[in-house]
Amino acid sequence: MARIIAFREALREAMVEEFRRDDRVFLMGEEVAEYNGAYKVSQGMLDEFGPKRVIDTPISELGFAAIGVGAAQDGLRPIVEFMTWNFAVLALDQILNTASKMLAMSGGQLSCPIVFRGPNGSAGQLGAQHSTAFESYYANIPGLKVVSPSNPYDAKGLLKQSIRFEEDPVIFMESEVMYGDKGEVPEEEYYIPLGKADVKKPGTDVTIVSFNKMMKVALGAAAELEKEGISAEVIDLRTIRPLDWVTVLESVKKTNRLVIVEEQWPFASISSELSYRIQKEGFDYLDAPIRRITAADAPLHYAPNLVAAALPDVPRTVKLVKEVLYLQK
Repeated sequence: MARIIAFREALREAMVEEFRRDDRVFLMGEEVAEYNGAYKVSQGMLDEFGPKRVIDTPISELGFAAIGVGAAQDGLRPIVEFMTWNFAVLALDQILNTASKMLAMSGGQLSCPIVFRGPNGSAGQLGAQHSTAFESYYANIPGLKVVSPSNPYDAKGLLKQSIRFEEDPVIFMESEVMYGDKGEVPEEEYYIPLGKADVKKPGTDVTIVSFNKMMKVALGAAAELEKEGISAEVIDLRTIRPLDWVTVLESVKKTNRLVIVEEQWPFASISSELSYRIQKEGFDYLDAPIRRITAADAPLHYAPNLVAAALPDVPRTVKLVKEVLYLQK
């Protein structure tokens, strides 16, 4: 039986269930304990599990990330929460040079089963230093897995999978503006394997691909197109690395057109990699060039009109779809 719960509740349920199942799992980060989490994701967890498993840290991302990496290599299964992935650049040395490389450097003897999680990308008027989307940064690092869910059901299943089964470091990217989003989540336990995209809406005329909060733009564009008799198939990547380009290819074989919507900067982005894969393996199926809409190739400014201009939206996505259908120039 399913219930309607918020995104933050789905994440909390995933952690609580894995805490109860395995006492090696613990959570650490800024304000995760006494304050119940900066975004209330860990609300109530300190009361149930105590300060040895729900740990407030100093404002030192490099320091507590290093503690988490060391704990993972010593047999524990840490969850490290960053207040925002914009702050995690301070911990990149541990993520890049230790967590992602240790399995290779140890000749397969030492894994690092750790989950780094927190909000990613823009969240309105927060200025350039708090508004970067980092999926493509971390997806470029061999040894890491990158997850970027768009709804409570996927968030819970993917987080449980990451905590319980993944022996590689997992970069789990949420969104500040999605924590209050509600959706159906089953009462029974479930896991969602990493590396499998999901068709959120079937269609026949064009394939629209996205992930994280840009799925709202993709689905919104599909709804507008439906009013004009255009059937868009909408695919949620869910996992950025490993990237399930095969599901996208199978859709393109049917629709013959592809539009990608993402919050990344355009250069060396997820859409760049996905476009390469689809044109390489599915060139003969394409009836139009692959098109994409990304964030502006610039830091995100504070002014709301500039935020709106910089990020993908429904009208521009609809226009782009019509272009690949040769309905307008």
